[in-house]
Amino acid sequence: MSSIKASSLIFLVFFLSGLMELSYGQSMAPSPTVAPPPISNDGKMIDQGIAYALMLIALVVTYLIH
Repeated sequence: MSSIKASSLIFLVFFLSGLMELSYGQSMAPSPTVAPPPISNDGKMIDQGIAYALMLIALVVTYLIH
């Protein structure tokens, strides 16, 4: 029983230390002084919207068949 407690304590320490490292992630970049260029629509957003709609239709059809 003591070995189970010791191994769970070691696991908990490593898990919590991994969570503590997440707080040291990327720092916020300073805001730019110059306004960013306007977003241009190159069709990627339209293609992605069509793909999401098709996936939703496929999900509904699969649900209705089962």
